[in-house]
Amino acid sequence: MAEREGATGAGPAMRSGFATLVGRPNVGKSTLLNALVGTKVSITSPVAQTTRNPVRGVLTRPGLQVVFVDTPGIHKPRTLLGARLNDTAEGALRGVDVTVLVLDATQSLGKGDRFVAGLVPVDSICVVNKVDAASRRAVLDQLQEAAGLGLQEYFPVSARTGEGVEALVEAIAGRLPEGPQLYPDGVVSDVPEARWVAELVREQLLAVTRDEVPHSVACRVTEWEWPRIRCEILVERDSQKPIVIGRGGAVLREVGTRARAQLPAGAYLELFVKVEPGWQGRPEALERLGY
Repeated sequence: MAEREGATGAGPAMRSGFATLVGRPNVGKSTLLNALVGTKVSITSPVAQTTRNPVRGVLTRPGLQVVFVDTPGIHKPRTLLGARLNDTAEGALRGVDVTVLVLDATQSLGKGDRFVAGLVPVDSICVVNKVDAASRRAVLDQLQEAAGLGLQEYFPVSARTGEGVEALVEAIAGRLPEGPQLYPDGVVSDVPEARWVAELVREQLLAVTRDEVPHSVACRVTEWEWPRIRCEILVERDSQKPIVIGRGGAVLREVGTRARAQLPAGAYLELFVKVEPGWQGRPEALERLGY
């Protein structure tokens, strides 16, 4: 995962490398990635398993380039998709320069957190996120409990407000080896455009439909002839199709409006809904969708 390919040349001496964010679902890894990079490169949602593919966000400063890797939340899988998401997250731990374990300050340390902590190197950084949503006492208790994990450094952070993010960047930067710049200036992510658009659509579907069909939805761009983009929304059951479309197409229109607002001006986004029975448990469907 962390091969140093695509370097832009040796240039002046600088520090560069990969830092993977890992944790159970809903601890705020994607929001943290966006805060670290300084712009939105990963979709966010309070729904578990929002992140399904590793997302690389690139922070470039004079003498420094950090490639942050957002991973799916590690959980007890109930479907083949869930098992593959776990494999993806665990695979992203191999060969990186820094591992960052992310915990949630608003919840006590649980079995899931301890399980993930057992997967990371002992020299990992531990982040207690969402400190803006927890009392000072709760944050201190969480940090004290997290200290029992035996990791190397601990940081209280709010990815939402930015509190503690710069200190975390400095700690990660200090661990990186000297090396070449891995991505050109101006690159903040290596997510292909078509996947980014599909993810934006899924993000807005999660926001609009809330708890009704979160895990049963997948999106993929099937046609791209700028400015026209056709995006297919897959659901698992016939009963889910009207939920995604909405009365008189209201949900689909709202999703399209929200997604287009994050695309370049002039984009023409067409959304279609298709029933793909049991796609979460079918290997050929998962491979077609890139999972």
